[in-house]
Amino acid sequence: MSKFGLITKGFLKENPTFVLVLGMCPTLATTTSAMNGLEMGLATMFVLILSNIVISLIAPVVPDKVHIPVYIVVIATFVTLLQLLMQAYVPEVYETLGLFIPLIVVNCIVLGRAEAFASKNSVWDSTLDGIGIGLGFTVTLVVIGIVREVLGSGSVFGWKFLAGDGILAFVMAPGAFLVLGYLMVLFNKLAKR
Repeated sequence: MSKFGLITKGFLKENPTFVLVLGMCPTLATTTSAMNGLEMGLATMFVLILSNIVISLIAPVVPDKVHIPVYIVVIATFVTLLQLLMQAYVPEVYETLGLFIPLIVVNCIVLGRAEAFASKNSVWDSTLDGIGIGLGFTVTLVVIGIVREVLGSGSVFGWKFLAGDGILAFVMAPGAFLVLGYLMVLFNKLAKR
């Protein structure tokens, strides 16, 4: 696969949310607004890129019997680093995302890419894969967040442009499932063209 293909596959062919249906917990829980989706996507992308790099480097020397626990320790290290950086420099974002930052450790997107791609490919290819899958996940979260925020509160990125309160259900759990389902159908219809 070309270097450009490694980056773009996260948008269409292997989109983590709409095609692979991975990372549903942060997708449904953190996309109450476009900004929350952006912040969660960037946090996941940070961990994904760095863990892909390290796992690609250490994979040849890690015994098969312990490779999954080793990968989880690598991912947990970067999540802890991210958590500490967020608490120190952007505490309001950390408070908003809360529990979902530590849960990146067990996010199947990150662990899946470590096992399926980074452990079998070069450092450069693994970095590009992390960027592509991370960008695809981030864009997906932002799109879901935009739709939920517009329908739920008549605003986007906090900018209010519709009078009234919107449909409260869209910023709650049922709205997350509805928006995800309809966007998934739309994405797959457009991708088949």
